Amino acid sequence: MSGWRLRLKQAPALRLDLRGLSLAVEDIERVRVGRGKELLPLAELFDVAPDADGRLLLEGGEGLARCDRIGWGMKQGALIVDGPAGHYAGACMSGGTLQINGGAGLLAGCEMSGGTLTVNGDAGDFAASTLPGSMDGMRGGTLIVKGSAGARFGDRMRRGTALVFGDAGDFVASRMVAGTIAVAGAVGAHPGYGMRRGSLVLLQAPARLPATFVPAGAEAPVFWQLLARELASHGGPFAPLPTCRIERHLGDLAADGRGELILLR
Repeated sequence: MSGWRLRLKQAPALRLDLRGLSLAVEDIERVRVGRGKELLPLAELFDVAPDADGRLLLEGGEGLARCDRIGWGMKQGALIVDGPAGHYAGACMSGGTLQINGGAGLLAGCEMSGGTLTVNGDAGDFAASTLPGSMDGMRGGTLIVKGSAGARFGDRMRRGTALVFGDAGDFVASRMVAGTIAVAGAVGAHPGYGMRRGSLVLLQAPARLPATFVPAGAEAPVFWQLLARELASHGGPFAPLPTCRIERHLGDLAADGRGELILLR
């Protein structure tokens, strides 16, 4: 599979919709890109050149922040964004790797079911969550945010692993059904709100524990060692987790009540 290097000619006045862009496309210069009410050939907006590494590389600096749906429905291959990305980055992806060397807008990784999405900056609200009007959030794969994340991170998450190296906003893991979320920094108000199942690992304890979570009374050491090793493989602040002791709180008792909030001792 041949690779492509795409350089944005100039920062777009209107937001671009790049949902049809992938390595699987043969005549990539003719891919139709949405700009407002128009559909334009990719070559009108990007300079196109082959890439010897067999990847799809997007360049264009801060102008890429106005490019939405990068990696939408991605199934295979490697896509690298050399700069920030717009809204819906990695949405509905089921395979491959998407690396964003900057921040991402709203709804990054929403409803992804496989693959790996890495945001080397901050992510906006509703990352790893649902598309508007949908009932299911992230369903698999791995989402890594090296910066901070906005509100409702992991809302309605059903499966997969999502890590935030920085802080997370209000309502992290809200209405979570299953999966694992780990946050190295501080979290906002109401962590685990409406959580039914799944694991929320907080390296920094919240200012106030939710009233609808209760102490578990057991450490579950075997489970924790397996989970800690998986999280530690991502390095950074998660690397020491296998040597840490924990305390578990179960909830949200106002919902199904079988989720767990894991804090370090």
